[in-house]
Amino acid sequence: MDIILAIDLIDAKAVRLHKGDYATKKVYFSDPLEVAKEYEDWGFKRLHVVDLDGAKAKEPRNLQTVEKIANQTNLIIDLGGGLHTKDNFDSAFSAGVELVTVGSLAANNQELAMKLLEIYSARKLILGADCKNEKIAVSGWTEVTNLSVYQFINSYLDEGYKSVISTDISQDGTLEGPSFDLYEKIYQSVGSKKINLIASGGVSSIDDLKRLKAMGLSGAIVGKAFYEGKVTFKELAEV
Repeated sequence: MDIILAIDLIDAKAVRLHKGDYATKKVYFSDPLEVAKEYEDWGFKRLHVVDLDGAKAKEPRNLQTVEKIANQTNLIIDLGGGLHTKDNFDSAFSAGVELVTVGSLAANNQELAMKLLEIYSARKLILGADCKNEKIAVSGWTEVTNLSVYQFINSYLDEGYKSVISTDISQDGTLEGPSFDLYEKIYQSVGSKKINLIASGGVSSIDDLKRLKAMGLSGAIVGKAFYEGKVTFKELAEV
């Protein structure tokens, strides 16, 4: 299982929110490159970046910051937030991103989501399946749809997507543990279908990560737990 550090961006700064509420923004690093370099120095390979400004505006707003991280580290960056057109995806990949999350777009425009799959392949795209009360949420979690997270994921697995990041918004930034029940239900719903499931939200300890690994998840995103000192680079590196 990959341990993936999260950097959420507002005004080119690394921030964290509580349950997706922009009013709870807390700035942790004025220069996200600083923490990205330190993360790389400890031997980690993957970085999850969310353009929160972009998610709200429905267009990328922090690509310069992302490009700086890509140019000055060798981290494999996956980017989400505000990517709604093919040009947006082209710009993200041109900035040095290796993986892009298809989130709100997948909920609102299945035709384009499938076209992007044909262009870039399942190796370059990750389905974003963030939810609240098991319903897909979009636009920086400011809108909750009527789409069942389980039906949503299955429909895209059937079409060729392989990797999925899923956040239970009610757990994100709470340090109360991941939504283990949600991930168990996702596995039950997909049955024998191939899925690379990445957990996001609520990780508060090394024990949480060990439990997610035991469940079979392919990745776990760590954000606030690191920023608040609940887990350290040393502890993460050891597992």
